[in-house]
Amino acid sequence: METTKISRRYLVPAAAAAFTILPRGARGANEKLNIAAVGFGGMGKEYIKGCANENIVALCDVDSVYSAPVVARYPNAKVYKDYRVMLEKEKAIDAVIVGTPDHAHAFVSMAAIRAGKAVYCAKPMTRTLHEVRAVTLAAREAKVATQMSVQSCASDPACTTEEWVKSGAIGPVRDVHVWSDRPIWPQAVARPLDAAVVPSGLDWDLWLGPAPKRPYHPIYHPFNFRGWVDFGTGALGDMACHAFHVIFRSLNLTHPLSVSASIALVREPLIAERGYKSRTAKFPETYPHASMITWDFPAREGLPPVRMHWYDGGLTPPRPEGMDPVRRMPIDGMYFAGDKGVIWSGFSGGPSVLGDELKRSFVPPAKTVARSSGHYLEWIAAAKGGPPANCNFEFGGLITETALLGVVAQRSPNRRLEWDSVNLRIPNDSVANELVNPPYRDGWSL
Repeated sequence: METTKISRRYLVPAAAAAFTILPRGARGANEKLNIAAVGFGGMGKEYIKGCANENIVALCDVDSVYSAPVVARYPNAKVYKDYRVMLEKEKAIDAVIVGTPDHAHAFVSMAAIRAGKAVYCAKPMTRTLHEVRAVTLAAREAKVATQMSVQSCASDPACTTEEWVKSGAIGPVRDVHVWSDRPIWPQAVARPLDAAVVPSGLDWDLWLGPAPKRPYHPIYHPFNFRGWVDFGTGALGDMACHAFHVIFRSLNLTHPLSVSASIALVREPLIAERGYKSRTAKFPETYPHASMITWDFPAREGLPPVRMHWYDGGLTPPRPEGMDPVRRMPIDGMYFAGDKGVIWSGFSGGPSVLGDELKRSFVPPAKTVARSSGHYLEWIAAAKGGPPANCNFEFGGLITETALLGVVAQRSPNRRLEWDSVNLRIPNDSVANELVNPPYRDGWSL
């Protein structure tokens, strides 16, 4: 299998790299970009809407029926099914929006980068750890403007949380807890055995792309792809980056040193001659119903080591000290546990401090973090020669790498996996290490 060669050179710090990359082929600030979109029947249509003041010149989706309502909104755009054909024919494209399922992110992004186009990609940036490093390096070397779809990355609540944590009001932070109500799609299930007819308008082989060949079933498309290992990254891949960006910026985190996970088990009955027995059901093709994941990060310039905890599938962390005892834990959120108290924040809402004493003494710090002109406007401005967007692939790659390391841990539960980010490997577990760069279907290579 042919793969992209990854440099063993350590990635430069994301914050530093973000200000050394100049977009290639940038347009003037008053000129409109020619934008193409690949995969837009689902969330992709929202990405297009965010950039609709530019020229939407081409639309590409493998399912012409599912995507038809969106195509109708942009009658001047040329329509394609294969992104490779589109990029070959539409030379005037300046930028590409990638809204496909996870398993195609790296392939479409890499093709656009190699063609010198700015790229906006759905989160997570890629499906595998190898892919995220390859795409990050390619974007850096091509000097194209990039953005990952973490819409809250420079929102006022996110900036305020960062300012509060960095103010020192709760002292050094050693633990962060993040939880989500995902998954909201099937997980911990077996592959369906019943036959299904491929819907009219869907090119199923092209939808599969680099993934192993299997028969079509509506449990995969549309929407439900995330729960399947071959196509998605589960609850963690879906939601982690929406919280990680705040945590990484607030605590100046770099690459984690290790990760471990525990997962919910499903028991299935065995009818035996002498009583009722059960065994653990195994569903290797999908992610678990629920999981808890822990990453350990090193000390950073006077800041102590940090342990970050993730919970999904309805699991929540211990109630933080100072929380109102009658208040129910929300379905998602995060909190920073410092030596002097706790800062609580939602995925998109603003922060608050917990504890009566801390509330009495806390004075919100000055606003020192630059606010955003708008998530999509950042990327458009970057593509026209402006500063890098807040969740460009340097920073987006770092938080995606951390999330995908957790995805590997979910598939290798109850073990502590060491992470060698320089060499992109798990040195203490050869089985888990195989998941860093799994093979593609014949005929596909990054």
